[in-house]
Amino acid sequence: MKILVVGGGGREHAIIRKLKESPKVTGIYCCPGNGGIAKDAECFPIKATDIEGMTAFAKEKAVDLVVVAPDDPLVLGMADVLEAEGFMVFGPSQKAAEIEGSKVFSKNLMKKYGIPTAGYEVFSDSASAMAYVERNNQFPIVIKADGLALGKGVIIAQNLEEAKDGIRSIMEDKIFGKSGNNIVVEEYLTGPEVSVLAFTDSKTVCPMVSSMDHKRVNDHDEGPNTGGMGTIAPNPYYTPEAAAQCMETIFLPTMNAMNAEGRPFKGCLYFGLMLTPKGPYVIEYNCRFGDPETQVVLPLLETDLVEIMEAISQERLGELEIRWKKGAAACVILASGGYPKAYETGKPVFGLDENGQHPGVTVYHAGTKLQNDVLCTAGGRVLGVTAVGGTLPDALAKSYAAVREITFEGAHYRTDIGSKKF
Repeated sequence: MKILVVGGGGREHAIIRKLKESPKVTGIYCCPGNGGIAKDAECFPIKATDIEGMTAFAKEKAVDLVVVAPDDPLVLGMADVLEAEGFMVFGPSQKAAEIEGSKVFSKNLMKKYGIPTAGYEVFSDSASAMAYVERNNQFPIVIKADGLALGKGVIIAQNLEEAKDGIRSIMEDKIFGKSGNNIVVEEYLTGPEVSVLAFTDSKTVCPMVSSMDHKRVNDHDEGPNTGGMGTIAPNPYYTPEAAAQCMETIFLPTMNAMNAEGRPFKGCLYFGLMLTPKGPYVIEYNCRFGDPETQVVLPLLETDLVEIMEAISQERLGELEIRWKKGAAACVILASGGYPKAYETGKPVFGLDENGQHPGVTVYHAGTKLQNDVLCTAGGRVLGVTAVGGTLPDALAKSYAAVREITFEGAHYRTDIGSKKF
């Protein structure tokens, strides 16, 4: 099989490394890819959102499967166009991707079908939103841009001033563009956060190993939100009891709700959960593999990923037994200095071999490029350094040992991944 992976970050690199393990695979293309992905796949400079260009490329290379990994091409309908052209596609339809594409849609879906989530109100103008937070007068409070915002469209306001600033920046200053035309203001929940990625063919839901993301840029969960500074799997707070409860109250009801709305979901459905004192609640849905959760979940997958993707396409996921390795995985993100705000790129990376790897760990490339055959930084999140171990402390020790040996000018990473206590 020849496979085309759409995207160019750490998540895509993790998917490609796992696909390469399949004996079915004869070649992998990645568009646009990056400097590190180029060591594992043939990369071509087609933008992930270029539906026409991607479709033409898939035809030219006569690929057997297209994996649409990022959220934006899915929300734009890339999977629908490719399927209409006869390609096997891993990734949901445009109608199903709305579960991530619009926070307003997903919150209303949960309300309609009784899926546990934080209380909320929707606003289409800043004056009404500000009047509401002033009247409500309960803090902290959560403010979310309706549309896609690179995982950064959430503001947790500790007081009225912060809430008004947040509303103003999203709705008036348009820091997330038209994604901020509408906002959701919701109650602040407490408890351990859990990410659960799930394979689904709209008939069966198969949750993957749970994980825990670390969103804030600095240690002790301080500083602004990022796309994610590190992950661990499995999540130590996600007990078998919690998993059973989530299946009954969240996972199956979500799949059934999407079917009832005429939006059957086929692909990877991401559940961002909070284990509250009242039980598990949904914080958010994503319509694709999470980043950087994929970098710790897929290394623990034993079953052939190509077989899983084929089964989802053919709606026979229920016939497959999906197996996972015992042990744990940890990923530490090496980011550019200044991320998630302004940062410089083009800094040479040291401590990696000619394949962009480091012994004892897997290095997933999120933001790298080759400049005159030298691997350099090309993004905010640069590398995800992942290790698998018998226990979480083993995995973390291996990952951090490697992180300390990989350097570039201004490199920044959190030193407390996997150490949070609730």
